Parts: sequence; C-alpha cells; structure tokens
Amino acid sequence: MRAKTIASALLHQNGRRLDCGPYMSGGPETKHALGKLRAAKVPLSSVTQAGAAGIFNGGRHARRYVTEAHDGVPFLGSTDILMGDLSGVPRVAASQAVRDRGQLLEPSWSLITRSGTVGRMAFSRPDMRGMMASEHVLRVAADPKRIPPGYLHAYLRSKFGVPLIVSSTYGAIIQHIEPHHIAELPVPRLGHTIEGRANDLVVESAKLLAKYQADLNAATKQLFSSVRLDDITAADWHLMGRDTAFVVDNPHTDSLRALNFAPRYQRLLAEIRKRPWKTLGDICLPGTLRSGGRFKRVDADPEFSYRLVGQKEIFWVRPEGRWIARATVGNTVLVPRGTVMLAAQGTLGESELYCRAEFIYGRAEENAYSQHFVRAIADESVMLRGCLFAFLRSETAFRMLRSISIGTKLQDLHPKFRAELPVPYPAREAQAAIHRIVVEAYSARDKAVLREEEAVSLVEEAIEKGAS
Repeated sequence: MRAKTIASALLHQNGRRLDCGPYMSGGPETKHALGKLRAAKVPLSSVTQAGAAGIFNGGRHARRYVTEAHDGVPFLGSTDILMGDLSGVPRVAASQAVRDRGQLLEPSWSLITRSGTVGRMAFSRPDMRGMMASEHVLRVAADPKRIPPGYLHAYLRSKFGVPLIVSSTYGAIIQHIEPHHIAELPVPRLGHTIEGRANDLVVESAKLLAKYQADLNAATKQLFSSVRLDDITAADWHLMGRDTAFVVDNPHTDSLRALNFAPRYQRLLAEIRKRPWKTLGDICLPGTLRSGGRFKRVDADPEFSYRLVGQKEIFWVRPEGRWIARATVGNTVLVPRGTVMLAAQGTLGESELYCRAEFIYGRAEENAYSQHFVRAIADESVMLRGCLFAFLRSETAFRMLRSISIGTKLQDLHPKFRAELPVPYPAREAQAAIHRIVVEAYSARDKAVLREEEAVSLVEEAIEKGAS
C-alpha cells in the first residue's frame, strides 16, 4: 500500500478533490518542476488544430464488423494503438467510415488511451491514415503551424507529460479522461533546435513502423507466391461455408472433437500439400515445439530481474511486463533469436490474439515469456526462422492453428496435431530472401522504438536543464 503526505494548498489547486489519484500520480510535483522552467509554457489547446476542437475522442457509434478487406477499414481499440502489426485488427464497414468521419485517423496525431488504463500513447504513423479508432482513444491533433507534432508527442510521452495526463483522470471503478481535462495542460516551448530534433526523431520512428508493417506483409506474400499458393483472407475463410453436418471416416483416436476435422480446415491442409511442404514438427528443433514451463513469480527491482511478457503485451511495439527475479527462474524463461511465439491459450473470438504469432528479434530477446506460448524454433538447416514466421503469421496458419484447438472454455493447441501441420517449403534461395525481409522489418521496428526514446530523452533533459 502506498501513502503520501500532501500540503493543503494542493487540495485547493486540484479543485478540492479528495480522491488520491491526482496526488499519487506525480502530477503536483511535475507542475512544480514546470513552474521553475524558464522557457515559455502554453496551454495544450493553443497548439492543436482549431484550438480545443483538436483534442477529441471521436464519439460513440454503433459498429458493423465485416471480414472482407475492400468492404471495411481497420478499427483500432484502445490497446490496438500500441500494437506493431495491425494486419489482424477487426474491420468495420466502409460505409460507416464515410458516415462517422470523426473516428478516422490521420498521421502525426498523438493517440492516448482515455479509459481503464489511462495515459498509454502512440504516434499515428503514415499507414494509419483512414483507419478508425474507438471512442476510448483520445486524439491530440497538433497544428504544425504552431508546434512540431513529433515534439508535442515526445513531451506528452515524457515523465513530465504522462503524470499531468494521469492526474486528470476521473471515475471510481473505471478511470477516464475527457478532452477538456487536458486542454489547459502546460506545454513548454523549448526552441526550434530541440523541438525540431525531437519532431524529426518521432516522425522517423513512425515511418520505420510503417516500413515494418509493409515488410511483414511482403514477406508473407512472397512466401506463398514462392510455392505458387495464395494466402486466404478472413472473408475467404467464412465464405467456405459452415462446418456442420459432415462425416469423418476413421477419425484419429487422439481427438473426437469435430473442430479438429472440419471441412474448411481439411481444404487448407489439402491445398498446402499440393505444393512442396514439410510438417511443423520436422522443421522445428527436437523438443522445442511446446509451451514454456511453469515457474514461481517473485517481484524484484529491474536490475535484478527479467521483464515477464504475456500474450497481450508481446504484440505491442513497447511491451510492458512484470519484473520477476532472475534468481527464481534462471534462463528457462528466455528464448533464442528467431523463435516464433504462438499465443497458445485463449478463446475463439475473431478479434482474440489466440493463435497469433510473434517473432523474437533484437530487444525482444532480453525479455522473459510466460508459459502461455508455444515456442516454434526452426532448425535453420531445414528452414530459416524468418521464413517460418512469415507463414505462421498468415491468415492460413491462423485458421489452421485454431482448427486444432482442444479444451472447453480456455482453448489450447493439440500437441500431436500442431506437430503434423503442413508448412509450405520454398527453395533455399527463396527462404533466404523471405528471412531477410523479416529481419529487416524487425530491425526497423527496434530502430523506431529507439528513435522515439531518443526524442523523449531529449525533451526531458532540456526541461530538467531549464528548471535547474
């Protein structure tokens, strides 16, 4: 339990609020530090498009979900804005996008989660143009004639901006903020040099994330074309018909669940087996195609810990996680470079992350991972790891993996069936080209995170120097 003593003057400054949130967030201390800053400070609403109208949430609207790409636009929820790969997010009808234009995103906006966990942020990147976002995402549209958008984002994401946003939250059970709560948030003006440099770094970060997304899509497309196949879409899957009233002769004794023998699933297997293929079990190193072990979680300071990442956070550009003591888990929670992590426990909802794949590369190698992932580690003498990931992230693989689910409420992947899954097997030269694209994608993603961190550090150092 945390406790803090505050001066009575702070009660008056915060409208005599008696809930602890504004005082425990660090907001008062941040305001005090900014008060000592010699640089000019302006209200947030004075540097956004059309004044206070440039801070908005898009409003609440009914949603009509669709599966065909050309019929809809990607729809981002409050945690979707944190994700790197947006190819699996749900879509809503394009007609709704035309009607509810207030929900459409533009590049260079700061996107802030405004309910539940308040204050997580993303800078809208070029490939987010025309996507829709829910009312739980607050948009801060900087006016580039008044302030560099990337600089404003770096400030809002800094240790000075976040506490001020979080201290503005209201609500008992579900915390939230409204646009007018942060309209007067003070924004320091740090000069053309610092603001311009921070802006350049954040804009470069956004472009690198767009490149990451484009490269991943290209890698998967190239994998299928290299064996003369096409990946399916979500619409293709649903148009194959319903898996009802079918007969299976001599089913596996390993399972009597109808889902594991569904006609649509069998059609996917048959299509892949028409071209060069190998089983997933033959591709992976012996003993690696399995979930992680269970272990005791003991909290500790970061210097003595691994960051433990779960099924939701692994898909975020900057994964958050619980810090657990290294001494209690050893190295068993770490995975080598190129491991494909499959979210292996969950439910069958269309927008759930269960059976989605992530590639471990660069910074991700430093994290620990929970037991809820199947680790697919390719034997590189058989298939290059980036090439395996290019397939396992596809819609075809997603539907195949879901079709081998076992369990009641919480699903898992049948261990025998997952080893038997057919994987397209390109020639070695094609594998190398696909692997290279995936590695370039994740290098761009790591560089993007580094650039934004550089921008935030630049802004924080300038404020601290000016306030000293």
